[in-house]
Amino acid sequence: MESYPQKYGKPLKVLAFDFGTKRIGVAYGQSLTGTAQALPVVPAKDGIPDWGQLEKLVSVWKPDAFVVGLPWHMDDSESELLIRARKFGNRLEGRLHKPCYGIDERLTSFEARGELLRGESTGAVDSLAARLILEAWFAGLPALTPS
Repeated sequence: MESYPQKYGKPLKVLAFDFGTKRIGVAYGQSLTGTAQALPVVPAKDGIPDWGQLEKLVSVWKPDAFVVGLPWHMDDSESELLIRARKFGNRLEGRLHKPCYGIDERLTSFEARGELLRGESTGAVDSLAARLILEAWFAGLPALTPS
């Protein structure tokens, strides 16, 4: 799974996901502003999402791409959850026909919990983490280049 598109000819609308085995955090944003907003979580059963809900999100928000947070261990080794998150990203791409990119999301859930405790945000920690993942992805996105 690549981290960023090689080229893109217009600002991107993106749905981002913080993968979990019980809940999947979701956020939507646009590369033009580099900002994202948390959306309601999607329930999952042992990592299998409610695909109907994901299809509705795609229908409503009409993203150009997906971003999935990849939870690496602090020593840069792959976690079991990273392997499952990557698989989820591959399935998103295959089922919903949009490119999916992966980004290192170490500590985003920790940061999201901190925002909640400080009263800076409200909502589910999973979707706040997805928002942070997407904002980090936008920050690293190469400048707009013609396709």
